[in-house]
Amino acid sequence: MLKERIVYKNELPVNVITANIEEYPIHFHDDMEVVYVLEGNVIMRNGYYTYNLRQGDIYILNDREMHSFESTGEDNMVMMLQLDLTYFSRYYDNLKNNFFVTDTEDDNDESLDILKNILARIMMEVLQKGYGYEHKVIESTHNLIACLMADFQYFVMEDGKFKNETKNKGNKILAGRLNRITDYMYDNYNRKLTLSEIAEREHLSIYYLSHIIKEATGLSFQDLLSYIRVEESEKLLLGTNKKIGAIAEETGFSAVRYYIKHFENWFGMHPLEYRKKYIGKIFSREIEAKYTLCSPAQIEEAIRRQVTGVYADYMDKFKVKPVIVDVDNYDDYAEVYKGRPALADIMERPANKVLAIPYDRLMSMNENVVASGDNYIVTTRCKFPGKLDSMSILMYNFDENIVRSLKRIGSQEDLLRISRHYDEEAEFLIRCNGFDGEFRIIRWRLDAGNVIRRIETAITPRQENGAREMLLNELATDAAVSTETFATSDALSIRAIFKGIGAELVLIDSK
Repeated sequence: MLKERIVYKNELPVNVITANIEEYPIHFHDDMEVVYVLEGNVIMRNGYYTYNLRQGDIYILNDREMHSFESTGEDNMVMMLQLDLTYFSRYYDNLKNNFFVTDTEDDNDESLDILKNILARIMMEVLQKGYGYEHKVIESTHNLIACLMADFQYFVMEDGKFKNETKNKGNKILAGRLNRITDYMYDNYNRKLTLSEIAEREHLSIYYLSHIIKEATGLSFQDLLSYIRVEESEKLLLGTNKKIGAIAEETGFSAVRYYIKHFENWFGMHPLEYRKKYIGKIFSREIEAKYTLCSPAQIEEAIRRQVTGVYADYMDKFKVKPVIVDVDNYDDYAEVYKGRPALADIMERPANKVLAIPYDRLMSMNENVVASGDNYIVTTRCKFPGKLDSMSILMYNFDENIVRSLKRIGSQEDLLRISRHYDEEAEFLIRCNGFDGEFRIIRWRLDAGNVIRRIETAITPRQENGAREMLLNELATDAAVSTETFATSDALSIRAIFKGIGAELVLIDSK
């Protein structure tokens, strides 16, 4: 079976495989794939053409293109980024059947550097799996597609090979027209298709349309149509036992001799010779891909060498040690915290009353404090001694410098200034050991934007606004609330990541 089914996990419309490839037999899939060589060399066949991809090279495999990989005999590291076109086609017209060509003679092309930067960011997000990483991966993939559409959908045929062509870069009208034309040709190649039919659809003269196709691709309309037919015939040659005459008819050729002529023109051999040569090298149940997945450390090191800035950004983001709090429920829970909560010194100051909103809500429940620090507090309604089956957790993103500032500021204007300039990221991990059963978890979260808007509202007296302005203000200051159920037999972990000043109150109750 030539067609490979891509499995997308974690509800992500993106799949990333980074591996040392020994052999990946001939196959195709319905989705687009971006190949990025991080280390070494790899031989890639795409239809009739064979490429020796070197370190730093990027190649776009458009949907349903037949391709295979083979090692040069030395180690390599290849990132294969697969995009679910069923998902992304909702946002971009004509994304399917599109041509994206990154083969350029300019090694210093700024567009290629941008492409590498985006790919490195996607890879680092997938490796780190930080809070909300799925959103960031999808966002970066949208940026990737935008970059491809802006800079890499202009191509020309030279020496039997598609190359990136910059002359028409930025001409969105031409790009959209070419996308519609090639999309229509792929959808209708298996029947008699004429230039006049497409010219009528595009409301252009036959002469002008012919000129556009030749100028943009380097091929005449008939040569481009024959190329598409020959390309599609490869799937039937290697994926079925159909005779050459049936394949010629099914792919739109009026006679077998024309099919053989055009196939030999592109592939350099007779279709039967091609079938005999490659029939044993197709992806199937008997023949599987041979590759070794690379470790996160190997991938990070390769990205560090290829795209230094991206690696440094992500390492800076994760260099702060997480705040880890352990609460044990073995042999009754740890004794009640006796001292005054460290957060009280900050939250009881009038200047910090906006920050104190979740703290005041927590303290109003009069629960027992079981753990406390400069930026967190853990309480329970349970009485000691006894089983711990309820817990409340409040976390703030403060570092030591912010804590010192918040203990001495005198006005909400000072708080606003601090909140606007503080953009550090922090991770909390609250490990509740010994929890057993099913728990309901409610999370009430104030992100940095909510906090800043609340402070601004508190400083500026509310004016008489219309209904729309009032709604916008409420939406901007609202906290995010989520509810989930989690079953555990031994431990329950609560994790939170913040960027900028923020707070999260988590309520855990046994069901």
